[in-house]
Amino acid sequence: MSDAHKRSRRYARVSRLPALSEPLDPEIEAYFERAEARGHAILNLHLACAHAPKIIAAKSPLAMALRNDCESPRRYRELAIVRVGQAMECAYELDHHMPILMECGFSQAQADGLQDWRAHKDLYDDKSLAILAWVDSMADNKGAVDDAAFAELSRLFTPRELVEIGYNAAVYFANALILKSFRIEIDAPHTRTTPGTM
Repeated sequence: MSDAHKRSRRYARVSRLPALSEPLDPEIEAYFERAEARGHAILNLHLACAHAPKIIAAKSPLAMALRNDCESPRRYRELAIVRVGQAMECAYELDHHMPILMECGFSQAQADGLQDWRAHKDLYDDKSLAILAWVDSMADNKGAVDDAAFAELSRLFTPRELVEIGYNAAVYFANALILKSFRIEIDAPHTRTTPGTM
């Protein structure tokens, strides 16, 4: 994609919100330039949320930490994100994160079985099953995870890993609410989220 096309795309309407106005807010222009300098694509999520420059700028360090500064294995963090996407019926999250889950070593059969994972428990290791039960309990009980789900997760992961995986899940619950309430359009196939440290 040419630089001119990238720049013109910044003014596309990608949600219920209006398109960004020309010229861009200087803070947003700088945010986009920093992101692209790091090799990150500007997603429709960014274009929609750029209406609030301070919010999108404040969210960025957390997103980078969740991608690059966690000790918990990426495969389990991605599994939590994908399960959140399924629980929230958020096509946008699944479009970006199901391919990353596969890059983390999940098979096609495992990916296909996630929607009804309890009927396909033989496809998953104990850690995956614990995360799936935890995320489902978060979704079903408005965050009040039941004792059995938490005990199994605590047996298999360190407290640090629990916080990291928990924040990955929680952030993507919040993202799903924004994505769906603003009806943010799914990105073009060539516009992909930057996966970060694998």
